[in-house]
Amino acid sequence: MNTTASLTPQIENTNFRNYVIEVAWFGIALAATSRFLSVYAIRVGATPIELGWMTSLPFMFLLISTMVSGWWRKRFQHPMRSYFLPSIGFRAAFLLPALTPLFPLRFQPLWLIASVILPAIPQGISSSIFVGMMRDAISHERQTPLASKRMLWMSVTSGIGALIFGFWLEQAPFPLNYQVMFLLAFAMALISHWCVMNVKLPEQPTPVQTTVVQSNATPMRSPVFMGAVMVVVVAHIGFLALASVIPLHLVRNLNVEEGFMAIYGIAEIVAAAVICLFTDRIIQKFGCRKIIALGVLLTGVAAMTMALTHNLTFVLVAGAISGAAWTASAIAMYGLFIEAIKDVPSHDVPRYTNTYNQLVWIAAFIGPMVGSNLANAGVNLILVMVIGSVMRVIAGMMIFDMDTLLFMPVRRIRNAFQHLR
Repeated sequence: MNTTASLTPQIENTNFRNYVIEVAWFGIALAATSRFLSVYAIRVGATPIELGWMTSLPFMFLLISTMVSGWWRKRFQHPMRSYFLPSIGFRAAFLLPALTPLFPLRFQPLWLIASVILPAIPQGISSSIFVGMMRDAISHERQTPLASKRMLWMSVTSGIGALIFGFWLEQAPFPLNYQVMFLLAFAMALISHWCVMNVKLPEQPTPVQTTVVQSNATPMRSPVFMGAVMVVVVAHIGFLALASVIPLHLVRNLNVEEGFMAIYGIAEIVAAAVICLFTDRIIQKFGCRKIIALGVLLTGVAAMTMALTHNLTFVLVAGAISGAAWTASAIAMYGLFIEAIKDVPSHDVPRYTNTYNQLVWIAAFIGPMVGSNLANAGVNLILVMVIGSVMRVIAGMMIFDMDTLLFMPVRRIRNAFQHLR
């Protein structure tokens, strides 16, 4: 059923623009947390393990929130009403860090951890509702162009935000500079929320199907689906092993300031935006799995470069390579997931989607703890960077031939047990 049939072309075009404008405002706000929150935590004395918690723990709370998202949605007759409060709660991720100076110094790292954990619960709820709203507000054939434009504008405005905030942080006194930045980011996030609330949905959104009987097949027993999931899990564990270590290495070993972190963010974002223009054609030629493997492997080479050089120009080049490689990998991961569920009945897709998200979020929780625990144990940061780089390279090599390395031994063990019985 086409849920946009009751929407006029003019209303759908307005919805399209609202979704693009929304992500543009949100991109500026996102630069405050994605580029500078970890630096702020380092400035207030966060340990490597605390930096790891800031990166990994939100994924566990996202996992929990998916279990209550359906219950929350059913409490409201219209999806827009169910979206309002979780959307505000999610955007509090930009407000809560601004309150950090109100706490004693020894409690400030703990508050920063809480400031990323608490909004993760409404984020999980709002994101699931957001996807359904977008499906109802925009016709199927315009979903991919919308996703491309949103990703492009997210990259552009995040770069603008990183430049503006980086300049401000170096000019204003600490910690007022960070407080003002987070407050401005929260205001921009509220503007993005307002844009979403201006989206017009059909008068009668698609009803929830409660009478469909699901098949007996389970996602965990689908070889094709689990093959795709394991690729993404390995990629996330390998890549995120250095998520909290790289900012620590740049600040402590290379003595960079917020201004350089802004330029570093720009290098990543520009490279990511450029690769978006070519990724579809590259994937069509080489396939999703090879692009994921190559992308993860290149992020390992980039991290090794950062570990072994003191030349900041090389660091910027490595950041650009890493940003482009991981972005291409992320797009290919989505394509691999779509391929894995193309033959799944529509009424079973939510179960596969939830299983996919939950396993990926578990991997995203485990990954950052690897590097942060090594750093917290006193291992030299350069050595941690090298270990994490090797992990990324190994992850890329595993993904290239996942069937031979992982699934063939599992199948042989299963067959052996079947013969014994």
